[in-house]
Amino acid sequence: MKKNKTVEYGKYGYLFIAPFFIVYAVFQLYPLIYTVWLSFVENYYRGLTQVGPKFVGLSNYLSVLINTDSSYKVVEGAKFLDTMTVMSIKNTLIMWIFNFIPQILMSLLLASWFTDTTVKLKGQGAFKVMMFMPNIITASTIAVLFYSLFNNSGPFTKVLRSIGIISENFDFMESKAGTVGLIAFMQFWMWYGNTMIVLIAGILGINPSLYEAAMVDGASSRQTFFDITLPLLKPILQYTLVTSAIGGLQMYDIPALFNVSGTGEALPAYASQTITMYIRKLGFTTKDMGKSAAASMILFFVTLVISLVFFAATRERESKQKHAVVK
Repeated sequence: MKKNKTVEYGKYGYLFIAPFFIVYAVFQLYPLIYTVWLSFVENYYRGLTQVGPKFVGLSNYLSVLINTDSSYKVVEGAKFLDTMTVMSIKNTLIMWIFNFIPQILMSLLLASWFTDTTVKLKGQGAFKVMMFMPNIITASTIAVLFYSLFNNSGPFTKVLRSIGIISENFDFMESKAGTVGLIAFMQFWMWYGNTMIVLIAGILGINPSLYEAAMVDGASSRQTFFDITLPLLKPILQYTLVTSAIGGLQMYDIPALFNVSGTGEALPAYASQTITMYIRKLGFTTKDMGKSAAASMILFFVTLVISLVFFAATRERESKQKHAVVK
């Protein structure tokens, strides 16, 4: 008897997914592996002459965590973690925290408000568009706009002086707190609408019968939010927290355009310099590829730790039930 030939269609699926893996391997996997390798080698330019690549082990990591000289010996009086890399990470964390906390709180409030059936807000679509609008404006436009409004002779600065909120001598561009606060506000203003849309989508995915049952039982909007919405929104919150941490720690565009000197140095006194700005400076200005790669790996580990903390804080915990012992 002749065996019926079967057509294997599975092999065509590999052809369809192959472009993704090829692009991923060329533009993401290879650069990642190359960065890890660069962080362990001495590779920089002295004028037009390239020095290296030469394997130096953990010396680049030592350089970005404690000041060392050209021969990787610790500079006399240098303190551990007292480096530009660590300072830049601190600056980035401060600006991210001060924009993320109000961002997630405002987004949760608006998302619960827009999805609350008892509120019945008219014109929700218009409000959502207006709140999402800052997210589609380019970062360079927002940075230039806020610099024009809040510089020493800007209209907002003059108004705040005239009503006595700030002193006559106060200058946002010369104040560390003023510059950092404005950058954090710009990040918040740009991204809270996007976060709100994501949370609204998550709330709308919750079974409506749960809310109907809560209404029948006489639950208030506050009880419904904390007892139904928030617990069932954990997966979406987890996604939002992790992606915000990754994006926030890679913050570059607004700080690099807002308050910088003619040579691109962050003002005032490096207070607004983020870690990505410093990595770019190492790689493209001083052309020290090894230290730049090491600083990139430090950023990777900081991001990984924060992401794992968020995963642990938002993961589903199984209730521990005590089983009775049958005698």
